[in-house]
Amino acid sequence: MLDWNTYRNELIAGVGDLGKLSPETVRGYMALGGAGAKTGHLDERTRELIALAAAVSLRCDGCIAVHTAAARKLGISREEIAEALGVAISINAGAALVYSVRTLDAFGTDA
Repeated sequence: MLDWNTYRNELIAGVGDLGKLSPETVRGYMALGGAGAKTGHLDERTRELIALAAAVSLRCDGCIAVHTAAARKLGISREEIAEALGVAISINAGAALVYSVRTLDAFGTDA
């Protein structure tokens, strides 16, 4: 298994290095990350659960490392994370179903 704490620390250091080379890119990313919090429509816990579901859907280990640590700090339970991940699993299965229909449409019919 991956040592997630070490990986997260290495990732944060790597982002810091990128920020030295391209500060506006990292600054823009940080602005995007904080933009949703400014609306006040969703609480921080909900945003972190959404982030985890999206991270799984996008297969982003770095996102998983960062957002699981944030979830832990917010007191989000393993059960709450499992429920959010269940949504991600369902959405991904739904996307595969939709794209299966598109594939058959692309293939056409024998007629």
